[in-house]
Amino acid sequence: MRVGVSSSGGHLSTIRLRDIAAAGRHHEALDLFRHALRHSEPFLSVSSILPSAILSAAALSLSPAAAQLHSLALKSGLLPADPFVLTALLSAYSRLRLLPLACRLFDEVPSSAAPTSAFNALISGHALAPVSSPAILALFLRMRREAVPFDDVTLLALLPAAPPVAIPPLHGVAFRAALASVSSVSNCLLSCYSRVGAVDFARQLFDEMPDHRKDLISWNAMISCYAQNGLAHQVLDLFDTMEHSASVEPNAVTLIGVLSTCAYLGAHSIGRKIENYISQKPSFDSNTYLKNALINLHVRCGDLARARTIFDEMPQRTIVSWTAMIAGYGMHGHGEEALRLFDKMIEVGIRPDGIAMVSVLSACSHGGMADKGMWYFSSMKTAYGVVPSRAHYACVVDLLGRAGQLKEAWKLIESMPVEPDGPIWGALLGACKIHKNVELAELAFERVIELEPTNVGYYVLLSNIYSDAGRLDGVARVRAIMRQRGLKKDPGCSYVDHKGKVHLFMADDHSHPQAKNIYEMVLRLEAMVKNDSEMYGSKRKENLPLTGFHSEKLAIAFGLLNTEAGAEIVVIKNLRCSVLSGPLLKP
Repeated sequence: MRVGVSSSGGHLSTIRLRDIAAAGRHHEALDLFRHALRHSEPFLSVSSILPSAILSAAALSLSPAAAQLHSLALKSGLLPADPFVLTALLSAYSRLRLLPLACRLFDEVPSSAAPTSAFNALISGHALAPVSSPAILALFLRMRREAVPFDDVTLLALLPAAPPVAIPPLHGVAFRAALASVSSVSNCLLSCYSRVGAVDFARQLFDEMPDHRKDLISWNAMISCYAQNGLAHQVLDLFDTMEHSASVEPNAVTLIGVLSTCAYLGAHSIGRKIENYISQKPSFDSNTYLKNALINLHVRCGDLARARTIFDEMPQRTIVSWTAMIAGYGMHGHGEEALRLFDKMIEVGIRPDGIAMVSVLSACSHGGMADKGMWYFSSMKTAYGVVPSRAHYACVVDLLGRAGQLKEAWKLIESMPVEPDGPIWGALLGACKIHKNVELAELAFERVIELEPTNVGYYVLLSNIYSDAGRLDGVARVRAIMRQRGLKKDPGCSYVDHKGKVHLFMADDHSHPQAKNIYEMVLRLEAMVKNDSEMYGSKRKENLPLTGFHSEKLAIAFGLLNTEAGAEIVVIKNLRCSVLSGPLLKP
């Protein structure tokens, strides 16, 4: 159908409408569309301008307008034959979260007449749905069955929404279609393998990519894959490779991922090198997300002074900035300073959210300020509009428990408006360990393992409670339950950052090149503490014992051996940091 100035005028209107819609000026695009129809420009095809109008209506969330344009397409005889109008309508209904309408429209199209773009639009619509649907794979199988060609757009919509078991087969399909070599598809596959925890597959794909196809997105995807799956050392190794061999420079996304890893490992010196790199790039130096990552790094590594300097120098601070600094003070026992900073945050007009309130309550707990913590908890809903969640209740149970108010903590759990979860009962169990309350510990343990039966930490905690109370029968019973359920305690580990390299120590670990000297240093320290030089001499004559050496002791001994007197030794253990000052002690 044509609406009835000259053919050149109609052509220019079409181009102008497409350009305006592509530039995101959707209100103008719809106004131009209405003007074209109202003035009946000759030689202007409705089919040439309708797709842009439909997509503009969807971008503006105008469902009635999309429906009216759908009716116009039907009256003009453009459906189902016109692939551009069909695809635009499918995309519009998908964006408007009207997927049933999109499916109904698609089903009205003969299978042989549905173009690739129409399938892509509907697959994308299913991918946008909040819950993954089996229909997305069914659509792709229908494409294959009906010999409709697929392209990289198909895979980029399909892969992120596909179930984990479908990723390797889809990778194979992409490879056979020569699409796996397309950078966007390769990067999407890297992200998908990361999402499902298939790190080895991701690394194999990454290594098989030619260097000229490894763009910044590829490196970031692989770094993110390691980070998301807890492989912190691999993150630093890959970042080092990127710096020395890659033809790309890291961006803010790269650096945030690496800084988070440095914070996790306590790799302070590496983090400081990245901080220096950031300071030399004006665009990075003003990036709030990077500044927040730096605050988190220094907080985790115990350098509160540097974290506060960065915080104070920030031209703009988000709620994340304030929360990171408040959490840092609380983590290291500076509860009063954490609360002063929280009050300052309120003064400057930053409204706290749930995470900020968790940091405040945690700071009160670690700072031994039970009364202040209870005041913040009782007033957070009325004062700040934050409804207490399970995370807040867990903080308060920990707060009361540390203060020795175990009965009050139990009563709070019993009166909660929501069902308590594992961390809440775990907080009570941890408090029972502090105050050696075996009876209440047994009750808390029964509840927590109903919710988290495979969490080894709770079994170990109860075992330690029994051990402290001299209840060897209880220790044996817990160990028997663990054996019966096939549970094993993960070995503890400690990290020390020395000259830009992170040294990892596990209990009774003899793999370090300096192991002999490290163990001798531990023996010397133990003898000094017990004031028993004969014990040290007798053990040195024997073969060094292979058991009984905690990872922290080995990490500290390594630090003493490799740092100058008076230097700080930073040990990271279970995401908590201990800062020691090296004494005048050398082997």
